[in-house]
Amino acid sequence: MKFNRLQKIQILFWMIGLFGFTMIILTACITPPIDRDGLIHHLAIPKLWIQHGGFYETPWADFSYYPMTINLLYLIPLVFKNDILPKMIHMLFGMGTGFLVFLYLKKRFDSRWGLLGFFIFISTPIIIWLSTSAYIDLGMTFFSTASVLALIKWRDGSYENTKWLLISACCMGVAVGSKYNALIAWFITNLLLTVIYVRDTDRQMSAVKYAAIFFLVTAAVASPWYIKNYILRENPFYPLFNSFFMALHSPDQATAIIGRQMERSPGKIGFFQFRAHLYGESFWETLFIPIRMFFQGEDNSYQYFQGRLNPVLIVFLPFILLNRRHGKDKLLFFGFSFFFMFMAYFTTEKQVRYIAPVLPIMTILAVTGINHLSGKFKEKQGVVFKLLHGSVFLTVAILLVPNFFYLKDHFKKIDPVPYILGKETRDDFLKRHLLDYPGVQFINAALPEDAVIYTIYLGRRGYYLEREYRNDPSFGVNVLRRLAAASEDEFEFVRAVKSLGATHIFMRTDLADRFMQVNYKKEEIVRFLNMVKKHWKLLYNHKGYAVWRIG
Repeated sequence: MKFNRLQKIQILFWMIGLFGFTMIILTACITPPIDRDGLIHHLAIPKLWIQHGGFYETPWADFSYYPMTINLLYLIPLVFKNDILPKMIHMLFGMGTGFLVFLYLKKRFDSRWGLLGFFIFISTPIIIWLSTSAYIDLGMTFFSTASVLALIKWRDGSYENTKWLLISACCMGVAVGSKYNALIAWFITNLLLTVIYVRDTDRQMSAVKYAAIFFLVTAAVASPWYIKNYILRENPFYPLFNSFFMALHSPDQATAIIGRQMERSPGKIGFFQFRAHLYGESFWETLFIPIRMFFQGEDNSYQYFQGRLNPVLIVFLPFILLNRRHGKDKLLFFGFSFFFMFMAYFTTEKQVRYIAPVLPIMTILAVTGINHLSGKFKEKQGVVFKLLHGSVFLTVAILLVPNFFYLKDHFKKIDPVPYILGKETRDDFLKRHLLDYPGVQFINAALPEDAVIYTIYLGRRGYYLEREYRNDPSFGVNVLRRLAAASEDEFEFVRAVKSLGATHIFMRTDLADRFMQVNYKKEEIVRFLNMVKKHWKLLYNHKGYAVWRIG
């Protein structure tokens, strides 16, 4: 297809934008990892496997039972003590997903629309944030998107080339083998496969056969992690649904489990009441969280969904109805996005990154809506319609401006240039971003090799510790409760401390102090502190972080 001068300028503009964003994101990646989940899970668990010469079960870390196919990619650079490359691998998954969006839109329209979709996707704030982190969300998103697009490829070939069905199932298997959230995508894609096949061919038994093939191949690819969990915990989805599987394997416990749940029910606050109490939200504000995510997201804010999106992904959605072209694709994409967000609303925490698999799909729908709306104005004669045609792209440009500001602020927050230029050491960079890192340095330098560290109020981060460590899902709250209760009796206190299986305590003291002040009377706090003073030896105390030797 030949492009006129204006169209060539558009292509050049989007290519420059893509190149600029990619270079800035890549620069931000060339720094040591500082993201929370990377230091808790995605790098920390593979590092433990390397230290122990292979798979190493960590019962104290519930997240270590999550499927980890993509995390296996991080093992290779970590073996060579390179923890920057995992961030770049994750970034490449984001770029790869944008490229899939490009390929689809290029085929349906042309390169201009493909580049627009590519740019919208990678410039979305949550994608920028994830692209500079050692997470796995973009990997899962890449494979779930590839699965959906391969399914369309199979359908476009009149369901004759089974290769694309198998590719779709294998891609979904990698996604499901990487994150539990992909179970939602698996269920929806399997359902949509059945529906579109029956609608197109009216062959119900064949639809059941192909749905079974998709299901079984996906399950086979993802199964190693789920089999492992079943062997170790008798629950393939551990720690999810644990009460159910406990009751399943021990029927005599079922009544007790149900009874405990019923006892808790009367005093349990519902999600809507929780949001109203904590954030002052109305019923309707909470109900419309899936829409609000595109307008109100903020990084590091649980109230505002722990991440930003961009309204461009949803503003142009209604305009996909202006043209009947590619109607089957649009119906499938809309169905996938709607049902994924609906199910995620009721089954996951309200965080933007948990709906990452719908973002490339919604990008395709958004660009399709822009295409149809601008096309309607372009085919009309007159100055007014020319102005309206231009206003469509002006609106898109205005909506995308916040993405540039977000990239600037995010880059400034990381500030990678001093580290990249050698003006800042790795330790200095980490001290600048991680308040607990000086305490970590002390532990690594001063404590014996056989020390076992129990972290409290450290957010469960342990990647940079070079000593054995452990923590608990409550971040230390339950430990403090148990120790405070045991402090009534010296023998019980010593026994409670021994049950931690640690030689040292590493604690963020300001949060621990706040917890004690809120939950205990003054005499209880004094009693607890006296026990600590008697049985623990303070080795390090700096800027709200302390290390004790137990005993």
